[in-house]
Amino acid sequence: MWDFKLGEIIGLIMKTLPFVIFRLAIYMGITLLYIIVTGGGAGIGFVAGKVGGDPAAGAGYGGLIGFGLVSTVLYFAREYLLYMVKAGHIAVLERFLAGQPVPDGKGQVEYAQARVKENFGESSALFAVDQLIKGILKTFNRITFSIANFLPIPGLGGAMKLVNAVLNMSMTYLDEVILAYHLRTGSNNIWQSSQRALVLYAQNYKSILKNAAFLAFFIWLLTFGVFLVVLAPVAGLIALFPALAGFWTFAFAALLAYGIKAAIIDPIAMTALMQVYFKAIEGQEPNPEWEQKLSGMSSKFRELKDKAASWAGGGQSPDPSTPPRA
Repeated sequence: MWDFKLGEIIGLIMKTLPFVIFRLAIYMGITLLYIIVTGGGAGIGFVAGKVGGDPAAGAGYGGLIGFGLVSTVLYFAREYLLYMVKAGHIAVLERFLAGQPVPDGKGQVEYAQARVKENFGESSALFAVDQLIKGILKTFNRITFSIANFLPIPGLGGAMKLVNAVLNMSMTYLDEVILAYHLRTGSNNIWQSSQRALVLYAQNYKSILKNAAFLAFFIWLLTFGVFLVVLAPVAGLIALFPALAGFWTFAFAALLAYGIKAAIIDPIAMTALMQVYFKAIEGQEPNPEWEQKLSGMSSKFRELKDKAASWAGGGQSPDPSTPPRA
């Protein structure tokens, strides 16, 4: 059914336990920030609402403002989260997956930060590459599976929507695998190594997507189970703040479940897909035919090739902060 070895993956995750704890601290901190700011906003709104004669509505609006404020801050911090948390963990996991331990005398987080900076440069460059990769993968998977829409089979359209939804959820892990390939090659041209990695993915997309889809379904099912487990404790905590009862109980439980997913569950899926990808591409070289197909499918892939050629040609690398083409 799947091609990864769960026992080995759990062993690899345990080797990176210091980084898992680091992730857990980051995401639990984010969850706590949501609760504090949203709760504070609800409290202020409750007091203000008393003046207007509707404290419940005031608490609701205040909570929404607080929630929106934290979400806005995190939106602008997403580059940092990718750079320091996701890419850092990829750097450590890729080394262990290749059978090479972290050098003696260095902590995992310190080592990861140094390796990410060495291989990806500034966070803006990594973020720009990651956005291009996600766009290319989404286009490739959509076009690859769109032929099903033309098959005259009743009910297939709804089934394909479900398949596409699951595949889109797996994008998180696929783009991280592409970044792991760059680390594995040791290339100083992130655009070119990403281009090669994407072509190799396209050559092996069936087996890789099969595993990615299964992992996406399993991970979100597991996350829902975590949500059910944390719901009661969160409800007990929220009971101390009557103004936040109701909707916010479920919202905070969902945030806590998502934080646990991001800290503990996602690394398992990411490692599994890395294992599948590197096994699938072993001994292969990018096929020019697949490169042409990708160029025809995606303007973002053509943009990636232009950036790779500019860098390889010794010219000025394109500004990584330039928004990718649509």
